[in-house]
Amino acid sequence: MLPTITVLRGDGVGPEVIESALSVLGACLPVKLKEASVGGEAIEATGDPLPPETLAACREGQAVLLGAVGGPRWEGDGPRPEEGLLRLRRELGLYANLRPAKYLGLPTPLHESLVRQADVLVVRDLLGGVYFGEPRGSNPDEAFNTWRQTREQTTRVAHAGFREARRRRRRVTSVDKANVLEASRLWRTVVTDVGKQYPDVELEHRYIDAMSFDLIKSPQRFDVVLCENLFGDILSDEAGAIVGSIGVLPSASIGQETPLFEPVHGSAPTLAGRGIVNPTGAILSVAMLLEYGLGRPDLARSVERAVLEALRETRTPDIGGSSTTAEVTGAVHRHLAWLRWQETAEPVAYGWGV
Repeated sequence: MLPTITVLRGDGVGPEVIESALSVLGACLPVKLKEASVGGEAIEATGDPLPPETLAACREGQAVLLGAVGGPRWEGDGPRPEEGLLRLRRELGLYANLRPAKYLGLPTPLHESLVRQADVLVVRDLLGGVYFGEPRGSNPDEAFNTWRQTREQTTRVAHAGFREARRRRRRVTSVDKANVLEASRLWRTVVTDVGKQYPDVELEHRYIDAMSFDLIKSPQRFDVVLCENLFGDILSDEAGAIVGSIGVLPSASIGQETPLFEPVHGSAPTLAGRGIVNPTGAILSVAMLLEYGLGRPDLARSVERAVLEALRETRTPDIGGSSTTAEVTGAVHRHLAWLRWQETAEPVAYGWGV
């Protein structure tokens, strides 16, 4: 039976990058696609950024592939597209967000000597912190949000971070603001306790302000960066400076039910329909889908290598090139086909010439 992938194309450039990503996924293996709406697209159709039928479709699939949500047209008093994504994460129990940032040979604002060996994985708590804390509200003179962190939330995302570190360079940097915030003091205590169960993994703690500086100053020294929700959101976007553009950053959200995969970038409405949006983040999200969603790390590595080769010759404007979305996607396909032929072809003996 073919695996079912639930496709949420979303808003802005979402449909464009998802089209590129799906073409690469289809070149790797056959899948069954189930389309559903989320975000602003769903608000326009139903008035709800996460319709019940979309949630049901996500629960029925082996993985969810999402483009992007949001845009200025929904910035009013009504429902916001981002509410649909937050609810989807909560309903599926997706408590850990994995956001890798690895040097791809692209121009960056940083000196090449700083980023050449950079390979960082931000592991972010998705269901705790100020994004979900209650009470919250606003009136014309005041707005308030509650930062709430529980031991259970911290424990499960900490385990996810340490497990990922065991697959990498066995180093975890936990980020907090424990000198000021009670929620961060609990975070640090729980992460320290979980770390004792992984004696083969080195653990260090850093304050968010120092980490924001050091991630740019010395990105090569970090392996897994473990963060609560808000800090993880900020630091993983900052990691775009390491790789050259937020447009090349992928992500995976994992937890209790169907995993979700999406590029880190937003809907970028000013780029929509122009054919120049960078599809790399979405295509690399397909690599994560293959590995974490379908158990095919071999195909994931092939996609990653194809992207790396494609970026040597074709780049969209955000990373210093002039290629279109379609041209970058086509280059990935060419290199993917070559790599897969290399991996599957029988060796040929030519003998000795006379």
